Amino acid sequence: MTNFWPHSAYKTLTISPDGQLLVTDDFLRTYLQSPELSLVPESCAVEQALHQRLTQNPRSELTDQEIANMADEDIQENYRVWLRYRSRLLAASSLESFYMSLFKGDGVDVPPLFVSQLAQIFVRHILGEEAHPLEARMGELFFRTQKISVLDDGIVMGADHEVVDRNAQGGETGNIMDLLKGKSMTSRSADLDVLHEENAQEYWARDEDFDLAVQLNFGHEAINQFSRLLEKWILHFLGVQVRITPMQQIQDPRWSWHVGLDACATVILNKLYNKDVLDADELEKIICLFRLDFIDEAAVTKVQAGKPVYMAIAMNELQQLKLKPQNLLFNLPLAKTS
Repeated sequence: MTNFWPHSAYKTLTISPDGQLLVTDDFLRTYLQSPELSLVPESCAVEQALHQRLTQNPRSELTDQEIANMADEDIQENYRVWLRYRSRLLAASSLESFYMSLFKGDGVDVPPLFVSQLAQIFVRHILGEEAHPLEARMGELFFRTQKISVLDDGIVMGADHEVVDRNAQGGETGNIMDLLKGKSMTSRSADLDVLHEENAQEYWARDEDFDLAVQLNFGHEAINQFSRLLEKWILHFLGVQVRITPMQQIQDPRWSWHVGLDACATVILNKLYNKDVLDADELEKIICLFRLDFIDEAAVTKVQAGKPVYMAIAMNELQQLKLKPQNLLFNLPLAKTS
């Protein structure tokens, strides 16, 4: 049993009898410890007093005037954003229902960082205490942008974009950078920085470093574990059992539904479905295709019954993979429920 991602705030939540996550005071306090709200030596007396009150009772109400009395206008705005966010959190029946509500209406109106943090918490919850390390590594795609590199021999590698960018800015050429440049695939150091089946247990010692690259080619175990995680994500939020199978191409005259798992994949799948001509550069952005089949046919609209849903992940112009896991929660052809 492994308690991975301990700083995700997952352990501050409670779990309802039906497996949903419930907000606690300790969970709310984690936001007060964030850089946006935590105290600094320059914090004025009013800010210090309000922060102490919220630490003692994170559900305490603050008036507009109290916020306006803080000396730093940026801190004032940070508090206003968080209090709006907190209000919606506390009004929801569970963290899951709150997350679903974020993508309805006029669009997401909370900081993207908060949305990513919630995705990490849900993946942590869904994987439980006995997760496969490759499944956990692929879970990082749900809340951290990946830098994609296609090596000369067709190997597709993904590494954490923030880590790669930080190394590049620091002028370092560590193993990950070498790997993404195709220099260390056969060297001993690659075994330490590329996570695969043989060294998978190394993930637990580095689970919050986000510094392990992974191969994303069709047929590799990481993509298989990603498929299992997508299935669990759908089951947890929608209560629908599906089977997801990686694919190399779509050859289906009955193709009637698809879902892009990121913005770039959505554009490409739309073009393929409409039989638009795609140039080679666009097609090369596709990392992997997937077929989704519903195990519970009653959950599907009648017109889609017995037909698969095709999915894809793809890199954008900057060679980034920015997963949008919420697409799976709102874009499947599910039958209406009363």
